[in-house]
Amino acid sequence: MSAEPTRRIVLLRHAKAEWSDDSDHERPLAERGRKDAPVAGRRLATAGIIPDLALCSTSVRTRETWKLAVHELPQRPRTVYEDRLYEASLGELIALISETSDEVADLLLVGHNPGMHALADALAGEAEGDLLPRLNRSGFPTAAIAVLTFSGPWKSVEHGTGRLAAFWPPHE
Repeated sequence: MSAEPTRRIVLLRHAKAEWSDDSDHERPLAERGRKDAPVAGRRLATAGIIPDLALCSTSVRTRETWKLAVHELPQRPRTVYEDRLYEASLGELIALISETSDEVADLLLVGHNPGMHALADALAGEAEGDLLPRLNRSGFPTAAIAVLTFSGPWKSVEHGTGRLAAFWPPHE
């Protein structure tokens, strides 16, 4: 019997957005966000993380973040713009992950707080070193990345099943 494959869930919070009179969904990136998003992409590339599938919220700021970040990767993963990521609750995020095909080894979600922080915190049953306290102190800032690993099928993702393997705030 073979061992369960190790999978990665990469959580990328959108970069800093402008405050505007437009609807929240239509808010574009601020100048700082346009600088931080490519840095997030370079961090993924440097760590050798090239997702098989990227699920990106349909908001303007998440789409702009992903567009700037993905240009830093050596290859573009299949990307799906997913309405359900916008304003998703923790339960909705876990349900979305559980729909992922088991052919996908590395899944990236480009989304929003409080969902990204709640998901990282809920899934991390274990963490490398001081990563979990650092994550919780920081509140998962814009353009931050969390990488969680777990074994088994995507349908088995639930509270405490992952290991927080990396957490990269944008200005560290």
